[in-house]
Amino acid sequence: MTAIAYRLASPRLVRAEILKLRRRRRLVATLLLLTVGTSVITYAILALLHATQPSQHGAAGGVENLGNALGLLSAFGGVAGVLVGTTAGAGDLGAGVFRELVVTGRSRTALFLARIPGGLAVVLSAVAAGYAIAAIASVALAGSLAAPSAGSLVAGGAWLLLSTAVFFVLGLGLASLIGSRTTPLAVLLAVQFVLTPILLSLSSMGAGRDVLPEAALRQLSPAAFDDSLRMPGLSMPTAIAVLVIAAWVAVSLGLGAWRTATRDA
Repeated sequence: MTAIAYRLASPRLVRAEILKLRRRRRLVATLLLLTVGTSVITYAILALLHATQPSQHGAAGGVENLGNALGLLSAFGGVAGVLVGTTAGAGDLGAGVFRELVVTGRSRTALFLARIPGGLAVVLSAVAAGYAIAAIASVALAGSLAAPSAGSLVAGGAWLLLSTAVFFVLGLGLASLIGSRTTPLAVLLAVQFVLTPILLSLSSMGAGRDVLPEAALRQLSPAAFDDSLRMPGLSMPTAIAVLVIAAWVAVSLGLGAWRTATRDA
């Protein structure tokens, strides 16, 4: 039992997962574009508009602009999370090395569990870098606008990392279950950007919308950015939002771990 527990928590497997993901140069470049690139482009445009037409466009920083940037970063962070999650979940199968890893005697469960901290380390570091740029710009370029407080900055960053992590887990679980990267990636992005906005706009669904991950995440968004992140007409108790997210995470990881453990090598 001790040996099994050690293998499940082995930092070596986690480091191997991080290395595999970082070696994918296109993946890393895409991550940086979705995160760091989003912040740089957003605030560059806001600063340029203010510099050229100050009477029509206010300062580039401030709480409101940071809230809008958070909305963009959460959307692109979700894409980044799904992208890394599906890559981590089906990368070994796609590369044809899953059998080689299994025949060496490594625990299948350990292989799956190592993908969680390994993938999160890669995607969250990129998201954190993007948010850091947005946070600094929101204070440095606030001008006459109210700059976000330290508490708001921390809360916004924590919420953004949570949102990204949830979509990473969804991508990891579905890709591990199906054994493919392309199909889960397409399905999750379609659900996130096409189906979810439609469902959230249907007031006739009532509390049925509460089961959507996006609805629960928006409910947990920091109060300082309510105007930018909360969905009008949609509200649920915070405890319910936490339970919804926990349920999606548990089901995704449970199915992914089960399929990895039972898959034919």
